[in-house]
Amino acid sequence: MLLNFYDWIFMVAFFLLSLAIGIAVTRRAGKNSEEFFVSGRSMPWWLLGISMVATTFSTDTPNLVTDIVRNYGVAGNWVWFAFLITGMTTVFIYARMWKKSGVLTDIEFYELRYSGKTAAFLRGFRALYLGILFNIVIMASVSLAAIKIGGVLLGISPQTTILIAGSIVVLYSMLGGLTGVLITDFFQFIIAMTGAFVVAIYALKLPQVGGLARLVSSPQISGRLSLLPSFSDPETLMAIFIIPLAVQWWAAWYPGAEPGGGGYIAQRIFAAKNEDHAIGATFLFNITHYALRPWPWMIVALASLIVFPDLESLRRAFPGVAPSIIRHDMAYPAMITFLPHGWLGLVVTSLVAAYMSTISTHLNWGASYIVNDFYRRFIKPEASEKELVLVGRISTFFLMLFAGIFALFLSNALQAFRLILQIGAGTGLLFLLRWFWWRINAISEIVAMTVSFLVAAFFSVYRKMGFAGLPSWEEFVIGVAITTVFWVGATLITRPTDEETLLKFYKKVKPGGPGWKKFAEILSKKGEVIDISWNLPYQLLSVFLGCVIVYSVLFSVGYWIKGQTAYAVISTLTALTSSIGLFLAWKKLRLS
Repeated sequence: MLLNFYDWIFMVAFFLLSLAIGIAVTRRAGKNSEEFFVSGRSMPWWLLGISMVATTFSTDTPNLVTDIVRNYGVAGNWVWFAFLITGMTTVFIYARMWKKSGVLTDIEFYELRYSGKTAAFLRGFRALYLGILFNIVIMASVSLAAIKIGGVLLGISPQTTILIAGSIVVLYSMLGGLTGVLITDFFQFIIAMTGAFVVAIYALKLPQVGGLARLVSSPQISGRLSLLPSFSDPETLMAIFIIPLAVQWWAAWYPGAEPGGGGYIAQRIFAAKNEDHAIGATFLFNITHYALRPWPWMIVALASLIVFPDLESLRRAFPGVAPSIIRHDMAYPAMITFLPHGWLGLVVTSLVAAYMSTISTHLNWGASYIVNDFYRRFIKPEASEKELVLVGRISTFFLMLFAGIFALFLSNALQAFRLILQIGAGTGLLFLLRWFWWRINAISEIVAMTVSFLVAAFFSVYRKMGFAGLPSWEEFVIGVAITTVFWVGATLITRPTDEETLLKFYKKVKPGGPGWKKFAEILSKKGEVIDISWNLPYQLLSVFLGCVIVYSVLFSVGYWIKGQTAYAVISTLTALTSSIGLFLAWKKLRLS
């Protein structure tokens, strides 16, 4: 074991703090399902925004970024940087509508927007499909990172890591509900970011690295520092830059970056005090997630290429770790081993904090689907609030159990990331348009979900049978095309949602636009005039300016690090100018 007594003090203190918060809010969380899953809809924007960031900062996130940088350089991160566009559309277009909907989960939305038995089936199936299947895949990926950290830093087996880490987080999640998650997320994010900066600072201090100036000029990372990929390699350019920016952000469903919002992002929107707090929370999340957080991880990843230039060097350094899980993502925990005691304890605690914040959110979010959209809706509609909270706590336990088991069969974080993207390929456009085109119905969603899964399964089986597969980006585009053709076709040939349901949705959510003109005319004939402003032009302008701000900050930090002062100043001024423009556009939106 690499940790000493002083290191363990940090971890024990953190565990006690988390447990104390869980115990302190247990009574509140147990009042009813609304308290347990959406904190009584009374949370402020800053706490919700930090919680969103803490959730997406999981134990596997620095591992994933390290894997990407070691394989494709800093520019490889466009595979997830591109999701900023998705995030900004949620901020300025969809967050307000989600809050207006008044639902407890985004799965409940299905029976608000659609009608009949197909809507009920979609709600129930999607609750189990996302709440259990998808959720377990995500938590397994996060737990895989915990396994690698346990193997490198503590020398313990994967089974032991899952048993210890899973037991702690499941107990804490069962106690406090979403309120406990939000409060602990705040402290966990501070600890996690402190740890990330500590690792980066000590990585630069290593004799092999020799500081920031020597790192950026090192021949070992030549060509890997650029934020834009090389245009001389069309295959890589398509995979990590063009397809993510042109297709992936709107076409793929990915937790935390769902087109149109959804999942635990929507859960925090539902928990907000009002619409302004919901928008503020999602905006804070996107700025912090994309502009302020990635560079410490990327610096460590670049430094790791000097210390551990290949997989063989990692295997030699850690002979006790199973060779099957030694991949490039393991370089991040490997770099942590160089920290002195005390700081080592803080950093390990920060990774534990990242693990707990992500897992606890996914456990609460997944349990909310099981309880609200399956158990209460289909199994026992008359269940008491106390019974619903109990079922939520039991669901939390079993979700953790199955996620831990599945984690033992994964090998690297990028593998899980690509699997999830492929399964969700082609569904994103539907999630964007269902708010603005009344013709989309429950069959549209069922077809999209089914076809995208079958296409992903086909490619996976095809490769496992020993056939040469297509590049991942080509499989993704094919999946998007096939899925889109099928769900659009299904939309046009099947019966639409009944008129009464659509009218109720239109009056409640007020989406506006030409896609709902028919229903505005119906209400007008009935003498019901609803004041719905069509703000999409200003909303799209705000989305554009928000993206410019975040990408400019991201680029300016990179240019300052590399010492390219002129480019750094230009990027910084672009961010400031765009911020003024966004402020003016937002004023117009609020007044309209």
